[in-house]
This record gives sequence, C-alpha cells and structure tokens, in this order.
Amino acid sequence: MTSTVPATALGTLPQALGAAPAEGSPLQAVLLDMDGTLVDTEGFWWDVEVEVFASLGHALDDSWRHVVVGGPMTRSAGFLIEATGADIPLTELTVLLNDGFEDRISCALPLMPGAARLLAELSEHGIPTALVSASHRRIIDRVLGSLGAHHFALSVAGDEVPRTKPHPDPYLTAALGLGVDPVRCAVVEDTATGVAAAEAAGCHVVAVPSVAPITPAARRTVVPSLETVDLTFLRGLMTEMR
Repeated sequence: MTSTVPATALGTLPQALGAAPAEGSPLQAVLLDMDGTLVDTEGFWWDVEVEVFASLGHALDDSWRHVVVGGPMTRSAGFLIEATGADIPLTELTVLLNDGFEDRISCALPLMPGAARLLAELSEHGIPTALVSASHRRIIDRVLGSLGAHHFALSVAGDEVPRTKPHPDPYLTAALGLGVDPVRCAVVEDTATGVAAAEAAGCHVVAVPSVAPITPAARRTVVPSLETVDLTFLRGLMTEMR
C-alpha cells in the first residue's frame, strides 16, 4: 500500500543525507513524476485552465503553456490570474482547476507509452519506488487508482511539502521516506521544473520531455520515451556515474 510522508520529516533530512551509502547496487530507488511522465495529462491541465478562464471571460495565450507546465498549482494559477487580470482569488481558482481536472481523468486517464511496463518491472524486482508530484493529494490519490498504488512504496504531493518543485523538498522527502540516499536515486521527469527539483536534491535524472525540450547535462540523461527505460538502463546509468 502506498504511504505518504509528512512534511515535518524534512526536519531530519540532514541526518538522512549524511548516512553512509548501503552496500550493493548503486541504484537504491526510483522516484517518478506523475503528470506528463507516467500519465498523459499535461494537456488535460492546459485544457482545464483554458476552460476555466473562458468561463471567467478570459482567453489564454498558447505561449503561456510552457510557463505553467510542471510547476506547483499556486505558481501556475497565480501566473494566469496576473496575466489575464481575472478577478478571482487564488484559493477559489485552485478548487476550480482541481475539480475540472478530476472530471477529465474520471472519463479517461491515458498512460504514457512504456509506463505500465516500467512500473511492473520495478515492482517485480523489488526496487523501492515513489511517486513524487506537484499535484495535490486529492489528484494523486485519484491517479493512483489507475496507475496501481501497489507499485509505489510511498507518494509525495505538492500540497504536503513546505516547498514543492522546483525546490528539492519533494525528492528529499521521498528519499527520506524510503530510507535511501538521494544521490543513489534515479528520478524520471518530463519538465524543466521537475528536473531542477531532482537535481537540487542530488539525484540522477532521466528526462522524458513532454511539452518543452530538455537538454542533456551532467547527471541528466534525456530519452525520447519511457519505452527506452528499463531496470537495466537505470542501473547502467548509476553504475557509470559511480
């Protein structure tokens, strides 16, 4: 069963980070983003944002899409309020967006190519796995029903940490909850915001770009799809780094 890690656990992160690495495989855990990485929902969020703002009498510029993708809802919603001048409180807009998104995924929740196979393989081999998302808990719990909560030892939601992506807190919290060293975690992400969070936590990142391009860098490997990612691939990356 998937568990959650309380934000208060962040208070013990320095001790966790200072722990000696365990013997054995250099890959201790795999931490995965949700929207755009495991489920094909980045377009859903934008469609909901367009519909909600249309109901408020405002049209969204398509060029804003790359600004709001991958980050916390408070940031994206706040940006859209400022950009459009919409007269709506941030808290009210957040509820409308979450409601609209839940309606969307209740009708269909397409998985990204290769996602189901990768999760099944990680589970089969007993690799500690966590779902780490900027989405709120209410959304994560709905998606877990389709992804299979049994695939994840724990999940971290954007409204459960003091600072969500692009800050490292979500990934540090996940590593702490799994009892592993972030440096020996592989993170799978689809946006620059998520990549920044994982790299700030010290993890190696496998980037599968969804909306905007991501360039390779130190401790960052870019792949075209999850179909090219398996356990052998992830272990190979960590071994090469070591």
